[in-house]
Amino acid sequence: MFRGPSIPTASVGDIADDAYLLDVREDDEWAAGHAPGAVHVPMMQIPASLGDIPTDREVFVVCRVGGRSAQVVQFLQQNGVDNAINVGGGMQSWEATGRAMVSEDGGAPRVV
Repeated sequence: MFRGPSIPTASVGDIADDAYLLDVREDDEWAAGHAPGAVHVPMMQIPASLGDIPTDREVFVVCRVGGRSAQVVQFLQQNGVDNAINVGGGMQSWEATGRAMVSEDGGAPRVV
């Protein structure tokens, strides 16, 4: 009945390998496993990093399942970044579809 603004969302399969992927998970989640080439800015640091987010190309925002990234997309849109798109299903979908992942902690890449 009461719905907020529509959040643009893309599925993992719609994201090109060279897309700008903004990972907003916490440091431990990032270290366990993330997409190669992704940019890591934890959700709470987004306001301070607003000027570093490109406005000349699509920005795919990802978290673990899609909730935090949807909030970040909404924040970005409210602050003039109209090219932000939520990644539906987050890194759980990324992993489930077999997309490439790397880790920073020496273990096999995984989503935690």
